Amino acid sequence: MDIKEEWEKALSEKDCEKLLELFDDYIDSIETEEELREELKRLGEVAVQCDDPYDLLHEIGHVYAHLDDVESAIELYRRVVDRKKDDPEEYATALYYLADAYEHFGMPEKAIETYQKLLEHEENVLKNDREIALTLANLAVNYDELGETEKAIELMERAREIFERIGDEKNRLISLLDLAHFHYELGDYDTAETLINEVLRNPRDDEIEINAKLVEAEIHAGREDYDKAFKALREALLKAINVSDDIFGVVFDTLVDFIEGLFNENAYDTIAKNMEAFAELFEDDTAYFFRAIAELARWKAGDDEAKKRFDELYSKVENGELRSILDEWKRPKLSLSLGL
Repeated sequence: MDIKEEWEKALSEKDCEKLLELFDDYIDSIETEEELREELKRLGEVAVQCDDPYDLLHEIGHVYAHLDDVESAIELYRRVVDRKKDDPEEYATALYYLADAYEHFGMPEKAIETYQKLLEHEENVLKNDREIALTLANLAVNYDELGETEKAIELMERAREIFERIGDEKNRLISLLDLAHFHYELGDYDTAETLINEVLRNPRDDEIEINAKLVEAEIHAGREDYDKAFKALREALLKAINVSDDIFGVVFDTLVDFIEGLFNENAYDTIAKNMEAFAELFEDDTAYFFRAIAELARWKAGDDEAKKRFDELYSKVENGELRSILDEWKRPKLSLSLGL
């Protein structure tokens, strides 16, 4: 049976698990946008009838987003909410995934509206403290996204109190991390640091520790203590190497963004003296990448000999993405001078 036949069979049998399994290969085989839209429409009609449609809706949503048609994706989640409204537990789950979809597709106002509806349902019907706290935390994150950070702190404090009362230590620590980040955003570095220190004093899993180190780096950077910021980022990166590729990617990207910000501020000496600590964490060409960054900083600071060292290290970087970062940073910055 070829993939087209398998796909049609799964559609006719409303076998959402099989459709999810076939999704990537089948969607990739479609050649025209018109045909793709038609297929997504057929698939959506089946997906909303599944008992557990959310993984499949997630995949459909990403394709609709690629087609610049997020509304069609959101409508499928809305239909699931309508279908599940007579089952209190299933209705709560459907509301959560609708809110999460709004959040994922960059619509925090709609996410807040939906999380608020979920919160009322949880408080009045389900009365599950842990779920109430998780929804308060999600509301807080979206209020922060809108720049309403004081409101975010108020909601996250309520979530933290519930997690503490019910003994959910992991989520309590996560709420402290978010609170630290919110206080950092408001420029209250002392409160943020106190919260991070509380997280780091407690037994915790690797992911929480990594995120704590990232917020700690933010705080040090906010105080312009860049050496301490680099130290925290190195500790996060070292831990992330052994956790997962996704977590490592987040930390690595955060580090690269931080270095780029320092280049933009002409903080060349700070960059140059901190790169070897990262280079020594790697045995592949990533080590050459960090050493090249150090030489690039020295070159930009006026050390002409550093250009030769940079070129030699650059030639040893085989990873195309890392090379492209160096290519971007070695270009002269353009500036406009306006004479009045």
